[in-house]
Amino acid sequence: DYKKRIESINYTLAHDDGITDRDLEEADVILVAVSRCGKTPTSLYLAMQFGLKAANFPLIPEDFDRGRLPSTLERHRPKLFGLTIQPERLTQIREERRAGSKYASLANCRYEIAEAEKMMRREGIRWLDSSTKSIEEISTTILQELKLR
Repeated sequence: DYKKRIESINYTLAHDDGITDRDLEEADVILVAVSRCGKTPTSLYLAMQFGLKAANFPLIPEDFDRGRLPSTLERHRPKLFGLTIQPERLTQIREERRAGSKYASLANCRYEIAEAEKMMRREGIRWLDSSTKSIEEISTTILQELKLR
């Protein structure tokens, strides 16, 4: 059990924020969302608490321009789970990181969230709003929705 958790943590760290798309077939879950929705902490919690291999990928403006998921994710659709967040909350979080930037602007956050939600609906990806949920609540929902342990 300990060894499995360590392997899961190492896998999750190696597959954080789309660093690599190698070995995605080994993932138990792949989280998708725009930047700063809680993908990394949720992935790490799933790995540490449940021994799940959790990869995560950011949805970026180029994905929205193409109008589809990154091609590397398409064949792993059953493992995908999306996160979204209220644009006002996302702006607050991003302002702490890059104050006064287009990245943190409310207009940009509204655009990214609307496009991400539209993509998730179109692609049939289950998702939830992380605005007011704890990592534990998010993880429980993911476990239930994807029928993982």
